[in-house]
Order: sequence, then structure tokens, then C-alpha cells
Amino acid sequence: MTDHMPMPKVSRLEVVSTGARRRWTLEEKQRIVAESYSGPRLASVTARRNGLSTSQLFTWRRLARAGRLVEDAAPALVPVEVVSTPASASTCTQPPPSSPPALRARVGIIEIELGGCRVRVDRDVDTEALQRVLELLRRR
Repeated sequence: MTDHMPMPKVSRLEVVSTGARRRWTLEEKQRIVAESYSGPRLASVTARRNGLSTSQLFTWRRLARAGRLVEDAAPALVPVEVVSTPASASTCTQPPPSSPPALRARVGIIEIELGGCRVRVDRDVDTEALQRVLELLRRR
């Protein structure tokens, strides 16, 4: 008795994605987010139609609600107050006097004391830049 193995089916394989990241323009992101809000339960359909994951679309929607899906701005400059201090103050052993509370409240100044140093920033400070400064002060 001879066993005959059935011939395997030959399938055609097409590569539809190379795995490369797609770069979406700001206008595309905004259009896709707006489209996803155009009716009930359209987020997953909109994501699929535009070739992105639903989680990516929800991330863009969250950024849009927070007002962060906007034109990329140039790096923000943070105002710096330069005061003359004695040489020994450069090691942060003698912190400068604190601003009066009324002035801090009026202009939105935040004062952070860390390791004998005082950092003053306004409410519009670049949070990433502030984080780098605080990390450097923590290491001292």
C-alpha cells in the first residue's frame, strides 16, 4: 500500500509593511483625531482605516484634549535671574533670601530649595529643562 501525501497548497505571500515607522504630519494627526470623534465608536474604525493602532489614536486624542497636539514650537527660553553673590555662595551653602510670598503669588514664581540651593522658576518653565537642573543639583 502506498501512502500518498497530499500536496501542500502554495500560497502567495505579500509584504504589506516593512516594519518601518511611519511619520505622521501634525495636520494628519489632527485630521485623524477629528475624524475619530465624528460618530459613536469610530475610534477603532478610524485607526484601522488610517493604518495605525487604536492605542496610538487614543494617545493622540489625549494629547489633543491636553492642548499638546499643536505645532512643534522652538525650544522655550526660560527667564533667568542673575545676581552677584560672594564666591562662597557658588557652592550653595548660603541660599539667597526668598522672594516675598505676595510677589511669588502675583507672578507665579515657584521656589525650590534643594541641598542648600534655591531655584526660582515661573509657571511657564520648561518642565524637561527644570528636571535636568534638579537632577544636577541632587547629584551635588
